[in-house]
Amino acid sequence: MRRTLKYTLIILLTFITILLCAAYYVLGFALRPSELEPRSRDMAASMDYMYRTYPELQSWVDSLMQAGALRDWYIDSDRSGEPLHALMVRAAHPTPKTAVIVHGYTDNAVRMLHIGYLYSRQLGYNILLPDLHAHGMSGGSAIQMGWFDRLDVLQWMEEANELFADSLGHTQMVVHGISMGAATTMMLSGDLGQGVNQQPWVKCLVEDCGYTTVWDEFANELRSMFLLPPFPLLHTADLLCRWEYGWSFRQASALSQVQKCALPMLFIHGDADTFVPTAMVYPLYEAKPEPKELWLVPGAAHAVSYKENKAEYTRRVKEFTDKYMP
Repeated sequence: MRRTLKYTLIILLTFITILLCAAYYVLGFALRPSELEPRSRDMAASMDYMYRTYPELQSWVDSLMQAGALRDWYIDSDRSGEPLHALMVRAAHPTPKTAVIVHGYTDNAVRMLHIGYLYSRQLGYNILLPDLHAHGMSGGSAIQMGWFDRLDVLQWMEEANELFADSLGHTQMVVHGISMGAATTMMLSGDLGQGVNQQPWVKCLVEDCGYTTVWDEFANELRSMFLLPPFPLLHTADLLCRWEYGWSFRQASALSQVQKCALPMLFIHGDADTFVPTAMVYPLYEAKPEPKELWLVPGAAHAVSYKENKAEYTRRVKEFTDKYMP
């Protein structure tokens, strides 16, 4: 009996040790990928990639740099105290219209210059493109998957309003995010108009292929990349995330946040997206109160809706923002 109990305990402790090690690996793989692949920190490589992928950007960026119009901007995070970086461009002609543009997972501000081009070059907006925590030239070592990022972006929105305010002292602002940046946009949407986050100059939001919750997204990746079910690995990694970073995968919910958002929101999602499955957009859209619009992009995989449909994407964004930022 004692020998059986001993072996049972050994097996149980071995299982727990393996589970904890695996969960730490999964958490590090998900939230600290720059330690293995510094893509988001390599700004020169990011610029080269953008020039190859979007050739129209090079002459635009060159002209901005020659005029000193593409500028680095820094603030300290009220949340963490760490430095945060953004790129900013004033409109060629004075305007209160401003776009805050939020990048995706392991991307950076440079990798959102195609959306910056849309708003700045084609629509004539002021633009501000933040590097999220642990991305680009911002501080931090662990990706926050949008949850704490939403607080930093809310701070950036305040900063953008001060930078680009017109003679009346305010802007007309749209927030536009892609992938994790879209989830960040939806997560912050539930905080707008509440308490210290009353920002009446924010007129509308655009989310492009954002996920419902971090739990749902990680569960999808466990199944697709590792052929593993969520239990027990994801549950354990979630517990470790609470201990180490102070937030949980289910707490980080765009789905619960959009339910509280009264601002107009445009939902964009490729109907061939498997990384953030297209099915995620439907509960998000249903949960969001009016006003709202949905564009399912035929044949588009993850985060390529603009790349493959530039004219249509620009037209739809312009028509949507013009309704609320005339």
